Amino acid sequence: MKKHFPLLGLMGLLALGCNESSREVGETDAATTATADSTNLQPALQTINAADVLEHTTVLASDAFEGRGPGTAGEDSTVNYLTRQFKQIGLQPGNPNGTYVQEVPMVGFTAQPKASFQAGGKTIPLNFPSDYVAVSRRFVPNIDINNSEMVFVGYGIVAPEYGWDDYKGLDVEGKTIVMLINDPPIPSAANASELDSAMFGGKAMTYYGRWTYKYEIAAEKGAAAAIIIHETEPAGYPYEVVSGSWSRENFDIQKANKNMDLAAVEAWITQAKADQLFSAAGHNLQQLKQAALQKDFKPVPLNATASFSIQNKLREIESRNVVAKLEGADPELKDEYVVYSAHWDHLGKDETLQGDQIYNGALDNATGTAGLIELAEAYAAMPTKPKRSILFLAVTAEEKGLLGSKYYAENPLYPLNKTVANINMDVLNAYGPTEDVVVIGYGNSTLEDVLATEAATQNRRIVPEASPEKGSFYRSDHFEFAKQGVPALYAKSGVVARNQPADYVQQWSDNYTANDYHKLSDEVRDDWNLEGAIEDLQLFLRVGYSVANTERLPEWKPGTEFKAKREASLSAATDSTRAL
Repeated sequence: MKKHFPLLGLMGLLALGCNESSREVGETDAATTATADSTNLQPALQTINAADVLEHTTVLASDAFEGRGPGTAGEDSTVNYLTRQFKQIGLQPGNPNGTYVQEVPMVGFTAQPKASFQAGGKTIPLNFPSDYVAVSRRFVPNIDINNSEMVFVGYGIVAPEYGWDDYKGLDVEGKTIVMLINDPPIPSAANASELDSAMFGGKAMTYYGRWTYKYEIAAEKGAAAAIIIHETEPAGYPYEVVSGSWSRENFDIQKANKNMDLAAVEAWITQAKADQLFSAAGHNLQQLKQAALQKDFKPVPLNATASFSIQNKLREIESRNVVAKLEGADPELKDEYVVYSAHWDHLGKDETLQGDQIYNGALDNATGTAGLIELAEAYAAMPTKPKRSILFLAVTAEEKGLLGSKYYAENPLYPLNKTVANINMDVLNAYGPTEDVVVIGYGNSTLEDVLATEAATQNRRIVPEASPEKGSFYRSDHFEFAKQGVPALYAKSGVVARNQPADYVQQWSDNYTANDYHKLSDEVRDDWNLEGAIEDLQLFLRVGYSVANTERLPEWKPGTEFKAKREASLSAATDSTRAL
């Protein structure tokens, strides 16, 4: 069924062993069940191998796929390839209409902005995109904002559960608000070197810290424009990541109101340009940042104005999620689903560049998409299918704001109260096996308890992410499922590499972030070591298989922001059933 490409020196990756440890399920006849699980899992585990992951990745990240940009010929190639793979594996169409695709109606918009600030009696010029980026998600051809009053609103957060309101009732209708990135790092009263765990998750970021939230609340408050000050350390990525993405064509989901309820302009500025603005307006940005850490902070008029002119080049796009299904074996449970997800898209092609123009996105996320195919084949190889159904969902436009997963979560092909879990993959490990597994959003759901149990069969342990303040939990497709209440797991290879120096993974990660992340250089390499990726995929298989067969469904843990949404969804489903 599979053809293998030459592996360019990576043939040594083929000899990957599968852990034969079995798992007890339930309390009755556990030994028999464990043996059955081992017999069922072993053929599946053996199908997952480095040669196939590399093969699929090489195809998806090839120049022929043009960087897999939504709405391009690269999308057509990608969707056709994934559909063909799922058909060859023998999976059913995932869309109840009999196809392997879910149409995702989007609008592509390319902004040509001009902007300037007036402060202290002088004009502060802004160079696009080196000083700022600005877009309008309103689906109209022209946006003009002239001499809009600028107001600094701290972190731009309204969080009643924390007794926090950065707006304090100020009317910002028609004004330009300026905000800090992330949520406020509140020092602990007991130890100033630590953060207050009772406020905004302590070190961890809450959704209030995500840039998407900041623009959402700006729109709710009626601001004409919303500007976020970029800072590399708290954001977790350099300004070039923002400018590289926001200065290109962007996308949003088509809506009947053409997004006229959003702020007219959404923008970022560099910290250097923000310092210049605040200084010209007679303010000290660093002092205001300290003031913004207090609950009694009040918005500060900057005695400055902003002007924006944006020409929008618009086009309607019918992009696609690719979805395939393995139907469960239990008649009573097969209408419940475990969803594996990975985004197939990357940044596409930039024809304005000289030389290489293609953002191949090999690690991000051709590897994750390849892993999705491998998991699909693994499940298909099981002699006995799991009780619940398994859905394999390759989503579009993650790089444009999680749009494919957002559209699915808001327009699910199968009820979300029947979706028991989402397991997401975004950038697989190319640096080798690890002793640990990092849970992004540690402490959120009981899925990580299942992960810990299954990781132990590989002699691995689960650990929290080292930098939860960077908000990685809110930056991949599982989050759109979580927002709708579906328990979601996002895990990655750990930080302790087997048989390598202690700082090996950190150095590898730092190098990738600095030199390859969202850059032209993210291509397939001869020095990749995919053993860790295979171990992770086998782990994800075990977790999904366990969830697909267990009686107790995954849950959000107490205090998690998504728990109430899930309980309401399940309660509504129960009431509906009773009514019948």
